[in-house]
Amino acid sequence: MIEPVVDATFLDAHPEAVVADVRWYLDGRDGLAAFEAGHLPGALWVDLEGALAAHDRPATEGRHPFPTPEAFAAAMGALGIGDDSLVVAYDDAGGMTAGRLVTMLRMLGCDAAVLDGGLTVWTSEGRSVVDGPAPAPTPAVFTPRPWPTDRLADADETLAQAAAGGAVLDARAAERFTGEVALIDPRPGHVPGARNAPWASVLGPDGRMKSPDELRRHYAALGADEGQAIAYCGSGVSACMNVLAMERAGLTPPRLYVASWSGWSSDPDRPAELGPHR
Repeated sequence: MIEPVVDATFLDAHPEAVVADVRWYLDGRDGLAAFEAGHLPGALWVDLEGALAAHDRPATEGRHPFPTPEAFAAAMGALGIGDDSLVVAYDDAGGMTAGRLVTMLRMLGCDAAVLDGGLTVWTSEGRSVVDGPAPAPTPAVFTPRPWPTDRLADADETLAQAAAGGAVLDARAAERFTGEVALIDPRPGHVPGARNAPWASVLGPDGRMKSPDELRRHYAALGADEGQAIAYCGSGVSACMNVLAMERAGLTPPRLYVASWSGWSSDPDRPAELGPHR
């Protein structure tokens, strides 16, 4: 399998790659409009809400539960992503949303990576973008495969790991982790015992992902460099940056608690911890 993060020279060397634009915004901005205003040549737009999430589930499964294997396979095939496709995904936030597609594909054994630095670094290097809609893709065959249980965690497993002192990493910004800001979640706070590992902290000042050595030091400081951590965020999207960064660092990729805080906080019987990790 290819590395989880690749640069533009990788794309130069792999013209066969399916380039996926996965722009999506928590503040409600239109990802498709952003795509049509300017995207990488040959890119297709992936609708996070439509292709990478289900919407017929209980609130305790969060805002962006995984679709069924059949629904995911149908969405990928319709986009022209097949069983043997090489996929490079990007966004304009350093991989925060593109990482969701890449993580889902890699969980299933597919070759997929985030474009390091995304659209921002691409344009800063003087590379071209095009506007307008994407051309109609040629449908492909993507075989449905079950989501691997060893890469996913549920609420009970997440609480048990944190209670036992294991690493449970919350990828939200500090003010959401501590409960100062609740945004769109039902309740403020975090899973008791979780550690704050904001997704943006895996990026360097240039917007590219930090080196493997830097990432190893980052996760060691969080006590997440041994064993298998559990990663979560608001709705199972930005947490994927910790999944991919830990893999880039040569660490065991964490299990993803997909429901994340949006699902956890929807259950009034589940405890919420406020303030920093103790």
